[in-house]
Amino acid sequence: MPSMVCSDLNRALSDEFLIPSNRDIGAKTLPEENADQRCTYLCGNSLGPLNKRSKAMLQEELHVWETRVVEGHFAHPYGREWMNITDTVTPLLAELVGASENEVACMGTLTANLHLMMAAFYEPTAQRFRILCEGGAFPSDQYAFASQARLHGYEPSDVIIEMWPREGEYILRESDILDLLAEEGSSIALVIFSGVQYYTGQWFPMQAITSAANAQGCICGWDLAHAIGNVPMALHDWGVDFAVWCSYKYLNSGPGGVGGLFVHKKWENTILPQYAGWFGHDPSTRFDMPPQFSAIPGAQGFQQSNAPVLATVSLLGSLQIFKEVGMIGPLRERSLRLTSELETMLVKSRFYVPVNEVSAQQDQPGFTIITPRDPDSRGSQLSLLFLPPESDVMKKVFHALSAKGVVGDERNPNVIRLTPAPLYNTLGDCERAAACLEDAFEGLTIS
Repeated sequence: MPSMVCSDLNRALSDEFLIPSNRDIGAKTLPEENADQRCTYLCGNSLGPLNKRSKAMLQEELHVWETRVVEGHFAHPYGREWMNITDTVTPLLAELVGASENEVACMGTLTANLHLMMAAFYEPTAQRFRILCEGGAFPSDQYAFASQARLHGYEPSDVIIEMWPREGEYILRESDILDLLAEEGSSIALVIFSGVQYYTGQWFPMQAITSAANAQGCICGWDLAHAIGNVPMALHDWGVDFAVWCSYKYLNSGPGGVGGLFVHKKWENTILPQYAGWFGHDPSTRFDMPPQFSAIPGAQGFQQSNAPVLATVSLLGSLQIFKEVGMIGPLRERSLRLTSELETMLVKSRFYVPVNEVSAQQDQPGFTIITPRDPDSRGSQLSLLFLPPESDVMKKVFHALSAKGVVGDERNPNVIRLTPAPLYNTLGDCERAAACLEDAFEGLTIS
């Protein structure tokens, strides 16, 4: 039986989220009587919406800044002293990723944190110098891998192994990843995949990959941008060496929100920050201004500067809502149901093409779903691939959906991602998205 928190898919799990109206987002083909209804927002995989809690907390912080100025660092009317502001979110982040508090730091941005982690963990030798990742990783990750290879004197093409799906397939097979690790592991210094792949929505088998990488003597790290707040994880128990994430997607912290990182406790006394900063120093002597750096044990030793207070407080508001609904367990249960319902509606479309029949769809408009059908291999997101290849079908459908008040996001060359997020989306959102997609196809003319 579904838990009480998931039982009614027709109602939003939380009423804290401020979903824009159709008028707000410029939906142009709806009747005027629908203009002020909430839009169908299925883009939380890209940017989560604002919530009332975060909005109120941000207003409080602005007032504290106005009235307390620098003293807000040490004496705060709401008990959120700026000096220790990350202490409010660290326990909640640790719970979401399956870690202890000293294994987690709320800091920086995803790519900056990735560079910090690679500076600490990527130590190539003549025999072991390669980096294994998924093909088509998010560009910022690719740039980081390449620049770190160059920093160590290598050509990226000699270092980076990109794993691509088999011909005619869209997702990586677990067996292929594990086989490659078994064959090439002795030359691989670092294995780093996305927890959930941004383009396909595939949730990689994190525990199995980590275990196989560690067995080969490889460091294993993860980009959790699309995983944190979306799927359950146990980074400590799985033996993950490090991980990095952003917070503006499923964690709803706001555009450009603060990032985070994880460093396993096993490295606490052996891996030290390569790029030290004031806030990574032992807080008991930080204001003594000593010339020699003394790192906080664990992940928080990698902190460099004082935390961005407004960004952290915005994250706190959302994480409090996560806590109130029971954190990732109940959310995952509801997510599985919502995404399954959306998938069921989509595959009933007369324009749907089974993924194994895509090669035969050369001239008629249609779509397939490249996200794994197995719920255990995906999060909330479904990635729709539009056909035929190299046509403008995706662009036309995307604009038609937007005009009808359905907000997904387009990823070139031919994917639209639709994500029913369990905190604020409903079965009605799924129904409306599927109906509008069908209408968009019905009115389609290929140029």
